This record gives sequence, C-alpha cells and structure tokens, in this order.
Amino acid sequence: QVKRNVYDLTSIPVRHQLWEGWPPSATDDSMTLAVSGLTFPCHRLTVGRRSSPVQTREQSEEQCTDVHMVSDSDGDDFEDATEFGVDDGEMFGVASSALRKSPMMPENAENEGDALLQFTAEFSSRYGDCHPVYFIGSLEAAFQEAFYGKARDRKLLAIYLHHDESVLTNVFCSQMLCAESIVSYLSQNFITWAWDMTKEANRARFLTMCTRHFGSVVAQTIRTQKTDQFPLFLIIMGKRSSNEVLNVIQGNTTVDELMMRLMAAMEIFSAQQQEDIKDEDEREARENVKREQDEAYRISLEADRAKREAQEREMAEQFRLEQIRKEQEEEREAIRLSLEQSLPPEPKEESTESVSKLRIRTPSGEFFERRFLASNKLQVVFDFVASKGYPREEYKLLGTFPRRDVTQLDPNKTLLEVKLYPQETLFLEAKE
Repeated sequence: QVKRNVYDLTSIPVRHQLWEGWPPSATDDSMTLAVSGLTFPCHRLTVGRRSSPVQTREQSEEQCTDVHMVSDSDGDDFEDATEFGVDDGEMFGVASSALRKSPMMPENAENEGDALLQFTAEFSSRYGDCHPVYFIGSLEAAFQEAFYGKARDRKLLAIYLHHDESVLTNVFCSQMLCAESIVSYLSQNFITWAWDMTKEANRARFLTMCTRHFGSVVAQTIRTQKTDQFPLFLIIMGKRSSNEVLNVIQGNTTVDELMMRLMAAMEIFSAQQQEDIKDEDEREARENVKREQDEAYRISLEADRAKREAQEREMAEQFRLEQIRKEQEEEREAIRLSLEQSLPPEPKEESTESVSKLRIRTPSGEFFERRFLASNKLQVVFDFVASKGYPREEYKLLGTFPRRDVTQLDPNKTLLEVKLYPQETLFLEAKE
C-alpha cells in the first residue's frame, strides 16, 4: 500500500521502484508496517526508479526521493515534522508544489462554467482520462439537470469537493474516484459537479452557494471539516420542498465503502423516484382527461358558434333578399302606377271614333276588359297590361285566331294596323 501511494506522488510504477532502508525482516509486501520492523515514530526510506543496465548509479541516485513513515499511534508526540529535518509539505511524499503545475480551479472565476472547464482539464492532466464526467455549468444548472426533468429522467447529484492541501487527495482521486466501477456507476446514476476548496475565495464562494441551496446547517458542517478530512463527496437528492443531503463521504474511505454508500443513496433515491413517477403518471392522466374535456368543450363551442354564425348569415341573407324583393315590388308598383296614370282615358261606348274592345285572360283564369281607340298604338295595350302587373318583359300576350305572339309586333303600330279591331280576345302567358 505504501508503494502504491508513493506511485501516486512520484509517478514511479511499483514494479520500477527501487527502495533502500527497509528492515531485513520486511521480506513480504503483505506484511503490515507494525510487524515489519520499522523504527517508530520516524523511519527514513529512499525510493528511486529502477535503473536500466546502461544507467549509471549516479543517475539512479538523482531520482531518489525520501519517504518518511510516521506512526499514527505516536503522532501526537510531535507536531512539527521539522524536528526530524522534514518540511510539512513533504510528509507522506514529495512537496505538493513540485507536482502541481497549476491550480485545479482559478480563483475568483467570473462564472462557474469556466472554472469547471479548467478543473476538468487539470483533473485529466493529473489523474488520467478515466474519471467522472463533471457537469460544466453553475450549481443551479446542475440542479436543473438532475432534479427538474421528468421523474423517470431524474438523477442524484454528486458534488465532489477537492482540496490540494489534503494528504488524502491524490489517493482518493487516483484509486477511488477514477476507479472504473465508480466512474461507471456515477455516469449511470448521478450528475457529478465539482468544486475546488483549496483557495479561500473559492471556499467562501461554495459555502455561500451551500447556504443558499442546502441551508446553514449543511454549510456549517462543511465549514468545520478539517483540511485532512477532504476531499468530500456530497450526495444530494432533489425533493419537492427542498434539496436533501443524503450523505457526506470523507476522503478516508475505500473503493468498496464508497460504492456501498453510493448504492445506499441510490436505494433511497429509487424509492422516492418510484413515488414521483406514480404521482407524475397520475397527474399526467388527470391532465390528459382535462385536456380531452377541454378539447371536447372547445369543439362544442366551435360547433355552436359555427351554427350560430350560419343562422345569422342565413337570417341576414333572408333579410337581404326580402329587402331586394320589397324594393323590386316597390319599384314595380311605382312603374305600374306611372303606367296607369300615363294611359289615355278609356273611350266611351258611344264614342264617334272607331273603338276596339279587348278582352284579356290572365294565367290564373281571370279576365279584364278595356276599350281603346283603334288609332291607339299597340304600346298603349302593353302599358295597360303592365299596369295590371304583367310587364312585357315577363309575359307574352298571345292572340287566338290566328294564334300569334302580339308582343313580337311593332309597338308603334296602331291597333287597327295589327288587326286588333273591332274586338279581340287575348291571353297572357309567362315567359320561360
């Protein structure tokens, strides 16, 4: 385990590590440090990269790195590692500043999306491409993505809080957070968002966001975490009224324990999700029924409106036609009266002038008679018939013996000229 941890710090694979300083009794890598014969509370070991046959010993020694083992049980006997000639930053490995070329996250970034872009790039540079897919965007946007879709599409939110000064960070990131099983499980069931707590400004910024979204109790819990308790993994579940923090996982864990706690959170979430899905399905069913009822009501209103408009159009058309008919009747009546008034007076029977007596039969079988001077023009007869309501444009005036259409004769000829003298019976017939 020590050799694996040193690999995280020095990038020298275990099979290429060349150690000096192990006690003669430390012959088996499965031995614990307690029984290996290490000197407590401090034991000096030297590790370097195994040299090739052509590599000189001087080159090998240049790559050596001192590793100092400190007993957990005796750690309280000293507070400052400089008592043993070691800087604080070199405890459990080489100085962190030598390994980290750039910070995980810029300080005072204008927006969280840009900060997460740098975080993802730096994380990949340090720990490889096999790592959780971090959501690029604000914490609010991560909430929307995880909690506010359809119930079937919702996920848990995992917030990874990084800290470069913690001695647990490299091991947690490389051996647990980048484990394929953890990466796969997070990808399937979580939206993963990250933040770097190393810089004080970024730490204060996250605590403000935490207070706003989770409340002061959760913010205070994170605020009281010591540096060596980082990194932290927060598991968040969205609920109707508020967001609930299901678990706060500290960096001193194992892959199996981390997986078990993620799965435990998923069980709680799945139970809540099933209830949400049921409620959502019932709500959608009610909304569908309401939509169908509203649609049926709308169609009924449209039909009633169309029927009413059709009736109104029909009534308006009837009114228009009635007005036209009345106007036509009034016009015909005015024409009839005008013709009636313009007729020459009917000659008396004892008149000395030649008189023609005409008897006219209507289409209904009625007769009307009138005397005309034989010198009157045929137009006078047409005007007389029109004054009775039978205009020449609509009716034919026919003679009997011989049968002829009088309306086809020249209206300027006299009755004598058209042989309607001394008397004649005519009948009216509607034109087709």
